[in-house]
Amino acid sequence: MHDHAAGQGNLFEHTAQAATEEEDVVVPSRIPSTSPFHQPRALTASERERFRRIAQESRKARQSALSGEGPDPIHEINKPRFDPMKLMAQRPATGLRSLSLFSGGGGLDLGFERAGFEHAASYEIMEEAAQTLQKARPEWQVHGGAEAGDVRNVDFRQWRGQVDVIHGGPPCQPFSNAGRQRGHLDERDMWPEFVRAVRQIKPVAFVGENVPALGSSKFSEYVSENIIDPLSGQYHVTPIILQASDFGVPQVRKRIFFVGFRNKRVANRWCPPRPTHHWGDAMIDQGSDRCMGLREALGLPDIGVDDLSPTIRSSLTGPRHTTSILNSVAAQRKFESLEIWPNGVAASREQARAFVAKNGHFRLSVPDVGLIQGFPEDWPFVGATYMVLGQIGNAVPPPLAYIVACSVADALLK
Repeated sequence: MHDHAAGQGNLFEHTAQAATEEEDVVVPSRIPSTSPFHQPRALTASERERFRRIAQESRKARQSALSGEGPDPIHEINKPRFDPMKLMAQRPATGLRSLSLFSGGGGLDLGFERAGFEHAASYEIMEEAAQTLQKARPEWQVHGGAEAGDVRNVDFRQWRGQVDVIHGGPPCQPFSNAGRQRGHLDERDMWPEFVRAVRQIKPVAFVGENVPALGSSKFSEYVSENIIDPLSGQYHVTPIILQASDFGVPQVRKRIFFVGFRNKRVANRWCPPRPTHHWGDAMIDQGSDRCMGLREALGLPDIGVDDLSPTIRSSLTGPRHTTSILNSVAAQRKFESLEIWPNGVAASREQARAFVAKNGHFRLSVPDVGLIQGFPEDWPFVGATYMVLGQIGNAVPPPLAYIVACSVADALLK
């Protein structure tokens, strides 16, 4: 009996160990990705199960709330005070035509339109984002999807002589923390395609945008070899880093812009945008306007504290598709101090009000997140909530695009 019991004990131990080892094996996600720029994290079976349970619990709670079975709402539907369009006064037509690459949800496209540029065409590989552009501007020429929207399939010489400025934000994942910063080793690195378009079309100017990390010492060699050097014989290129809140967008969000001009005299008279707004006590003496804090921008009650929104994370750039806009622990603390719930962003303000957060904080909706990024309320994003949040989080804030576009137009038309 003793030996048999011992044998059973060994069998149980072996079985338990095998089960543990199986849980620790990395398994692929069963959820198909709808974004060509998404790179799932290598998770074990137990980790995927934990995330699955969290998602199920959240989905169940949301369904209960929307069916009227959840806790009673505690917040009124907010009426935002922030209007991004006031930061982008429509300029008269400049006579300049712009071509958009890696257009996404249209941040650069909208900014350039408001600055007086005529839209020539957009190229966007994500079908939902291309549909957003087409719905927003039915008259625009939009090339979207895996075939027509993939710039790698385009012979850009067809546009030579037809456009004055090329603008675009190649995928930022090769250079962002969320994208693991693999640079040229990342298959999503599309800067060579942007440069190819510039060289084939030979526009009078171009604007390329990305995360500020691309301007760090870590990627200085990459920038020299893949952006500056290939264009230096034909263009005078200047990189600048701009902060969105300096131009009225209620969010901490820096972006790097590579602005290039074919004519040296034009390049010399180009003036990088100077801040028009300030947050807190900064620049009060220089006459800039005050940037709204997040709570004020969203029209929330005064709780005695307000601040800029942390940088919005794109739901498509991280290891898994989510409806959270959190990008760090520090961001979580900031949202908590503002009594705002950034996880499980709701599709509408009505749904956000019905789906009461566990801690009672104000739940964000898609229209709210769009405003925080500088999109007007009526910008018609297409897709599931996580896809829309991805389009918003990946976009250049339109007011930031606008101020850069205005500076380029001013230099070209002087």
